[in-house]
Amino acid sequence: MNIIFDLFLSFAKIGLFTFGGGYAMIALIENTCVEKKQWITHDEMMNITVIAESTPGPIAINCATYVGYKQKGFAGALAATTGMILPSFCIIFAISKFLDHFLEITWIAHAFQGIRIAVGLLILDAAVKMLRKMQKKPMPLAFMLCAFAAMLLINIFSVRISSIILMLAAGLVSLVIFMVKNPAAKGGAVK
Repeated sequence: MNIIFDLFLSFAKIGLFTFGGGYAMIALIENTCVEKKQWITHDEMMNITVIAESTPGPIAINCATYVGYKQKGFAGALAATTGMILPSFCIIFAISKFLDHFLEITWIAHAFQGIRIAVGLLILDAAVKMLRKMQKKPMPLAFMLCAFAAMLLINIFSVRISSIILMLAAGLVSLVIFMVKNPAAKGGAVK
């Protein structure tokens, strides 16, 4: 029962002290789950991030659910997910109940401007950590550079293309390359 409470408390801390959504939380999730608690490995964290981004739902909640499930099954998943959600829910609920014009308060508006900078740094920190741990093979590097160039051009020219399309295209190209390199896999048998 102790690990379930630890899962809840660890993810509640992440949920309480992180602004900016799931991408900003990735660095804190990695710090807690990989470095401090050693519930998962760095490789698992990278895989979780990719899978959590590809599946429906917020990325941080998907990561919390996976880590909780790996540690203690359904009860662990429930504890970690609840810990991640509960602080944000309570804060937003209190703000909506008691402060009608919350962001019109000058000092709060200025605080949120500063928080935006911190969120950008948290996202950048998570990206740099993932880049350092990425396999330094030609194909992953080529995919990363192509995706980076595509996203940069999309932002520069203000083209509306979903990042999901880029992920699906990268997956399709990777699948085609795999099928070309491994002709035996075409029949469904993977060695």
